[in-house]
Amino acid sequence: MKYKVREEGNVTVIDLSGKLMGGDDADVFRDLVYELLESGRKKIVVNLASLTWINSSGIGILITGYTTMRKNKGDLKLLNVSKKIESILYVTKLNLIFECFDDEYEAIRSYSR
Repeated sequence: MKYKVREEGNVTVIDLSGKLMGGDDADVFRDLVYELLESGRKKIVVNLASLTWINSSGIGILITGYTTMRKNKGDLKLLNVSKKIESILYVTKLNLIFECFDDEYEAIRSYSR
């Protein structure tokens, strides 16, 4: 997994690319979430557009990021969820937990509602 972090106003966008499969990815993503929290960034959008593969451990990484943010009065939303990931979220009922967007502007704007 590779990532790029960018700021869009008061929202942090994390662009993920490659494969999200657990192992080292879990440590990297967890550390990134904690770094963002420590710097006061609590509104996160994770862009999955360039993700080529995700397995159950990868889904677990996203869940851990979400719960960490929520426990610290933050939030994590998903952007550009592929049909495959969308079906996984639906089957596992995680679609009831994660707020998902197809449009970055809408994802960012959702934090001002």
